[in-house]
Amino acid sequence: MRGAGLTGVASVACVLVIGIAAHTPAHARQHQARSSSDAIDAGALFRAQCTSCHGGTDVRIPSAEALRQRTPEAVLDALNIGSMRQQGSGLTDAERRAIATYLTGRAPADRASDVVANRPAACVAAPPLTSTDRVLWGGWGPSLSNARFQPAAQAGLRVDQIPRLKLKWAFGLPAATSARGLPTVAGDRVFFGSQDGTVYALDARSGCTIWTFKAKAGVRAPVVIDATVGSGITAYFGDGRSNVYALNAATGQLLWTRPADDHPGSHITGAPAVYQGRVYVGIASFEEAQGNNAKYDCCTFRGSIVALNAANGSLVWKTYTIDAEPGPIGTNRGGSTRFGPSGAGVWASPTIDVKRRLLYAATGNMYTEPQQKTSDAVMAFDLDSGRIAWTMQATPNDVFVVGCNRPNPANCPTVEGLGPDFDFGNAPMLVNLASGRDMIVIGQKSGVGFALDPDKRGEIVWQYRAGKGSALGGMEFGSAADDTNAYFPVADPNQPTAGELHAVRLASGERAWLTPPRPLLCGARGRGCTPAILAAITVIPGAVFAGAMDGGLRAYATTDGLLLWEFDTNREFTTANGVKAAGASINGPGPVVAGGMVLVNSGYGALGGRPGNVLLAFAVE
Repeated sequence: MRGAGLTGVASVACVLVIGIAAHTPAHARQHQARSSSDAIDAGALFRAQCTSCHGGTDVRIPSAEALRQRTPEAVLDALNIGSMRQQGSGLTDAERRAIATYLTGRAPADRASDVVANRPAACVAAPPLTSTDRVLWGGWGPSLSNARFQPAAQAGLRVDQIPRLKLKWAFGLPAATSARGLPTVAGDRVFFGSQDGTVYALDARSGCTIWTFKAKAGVRAPVVIDATVGSGITAYFGDGRSNVYALNAATGQLLWTRPADDHPGSHITGAPAVYQGRVYVGIASFEEAQGNNAKYDCCTFRGSIVALNAANGSLVWKTYTIDAEPGPIGTNRGGSTRFGPSGAGVWASPTIDVKRRLLYAATGNMYTEPQQKTSDAVMAFDLDSGRIAWTMQATPNDVFVVGCNRPNPANCPTVEGLGPDFDFGNAPMLVNLASGRDMIVIGQKSGVGFALDPDKRGEIVWQYRAGKGSALGGMEFGSAADDTNAYFPVADPNQPTAGELHAVRLASGERAWLTPPRPLLCGARGRGCTPAILAAITVIPGAVFAGAMDGGLRAYATTDGLLLWEFDTNREFTTANGVKAAGASINGPGPVVAGGMVLVNSGYGALGGRPGNVLLAFAVE
């Protein structure tokens, strides 16, 4: 449904559950009535309110031990403005700080850690960025197709040079346990966001800081660089509270900001798509983390695509992925109202089809029934009006919220109605085959890759099973494609298939080659030490780059899948900005290849991964 107002995910694979069980409104009032000077038994509070979620075996929910590896600022940010802000709203500031101190062993700083600017003369005197500078990697991929294929001219890296890649510089993220902001590249600058909401512009040659900007919430969505609006070059991005921003990419000056959704659980995780003066944004939600909360009226969020005027941020159109507004459908075991239908968030970047003037977006699972035909689906929207042109649903009857695998869950459907949590975290890839035919290719958490015909309303051309599939399995954050093959990385943690890489012929859907998992680089380091590839991958002529949960960054030949290069990120790094930093699990946006450099984030303290906080830049020595 198209609407003018802003009133009112993806998969649990993208949910960062870090908080504690919410209190009732009455409890919240009681807490707020207490003096902040009252002694708080944080251990007792955590055991009483938190262990029902954080004492389980679900790898999507951090254990208490995993939470202890985080910084107190990261825990506090999650409760104040992050994924657990709904739970945190039921606590006083003193109680939130006490929980953070109890878990991490030290009190959070009164203010966010200062950014170490490190602006030597060479960096201050960096050439100005103008609209004549090439945007080498401007969004989720180098182009609007989202295929994550980087042409040779923009890659600046040949296959024969890959074995000579060496670390050029490292950049540490203050107070972070996950490095998940995809770096984008324009001219000689690198742009990315961070867990604490800081957006950076760095000198690509040295890693020194040119400017920073502080958003209202964490920024995991890629910073999109566009040089088509006005006379300058603009950076667009969304944050963890569904605010959209436009900055002057040369200076970091704010041009405009606008909320794209007002649901308290909504957020933006995918890159915006910028085309012909409009910014298209997908809206997802952490509301499915409320499955075990008997005091929560679950659920009321609906995914959407929002089109904004790129020049001033004004609303052009907004279309929900679920047409019907949520209404009461019953009560949960705590007496709170259950609402439905809800869910179908858009976690990945939307894809622009210039030829057909359509936008393609992939949706997540339902949170509550009744089931709709637009969840776990690829949807096509008219660029001009937002009208839904067609929908291809890959997995029907997928109703799921976190906690449904626990005894007596509060907000889950019946066992008979419980779905497999097979939503889409991949962005649709619009590919043009060597024969000239167009296809939409996408991987799903089910472990199945699909090729769709954009001229036949998304009709399935072929299906290919790459993995077993699970809540964190199959294809998670991103596949890639050139004009010959689709490349599907396999997550499937704790399965023999974890870490496989499949090349599939676009013309037929048949396997071209399969590379088995590589040996683990992180050794016997416990949780998160798996070759599973949850992170998005990237292809250049002749090579596929992939980062794994074991901390390994690898390049494979596109001809046969043989290993070309490997780097172990599991160590501490001397950083350009002087921040203490280390690598660990690689997840989320994955590697970027642009201008002769390979850029990757290392460290992902969620979804069963190991925490870290570093951006690494490689170049040929």
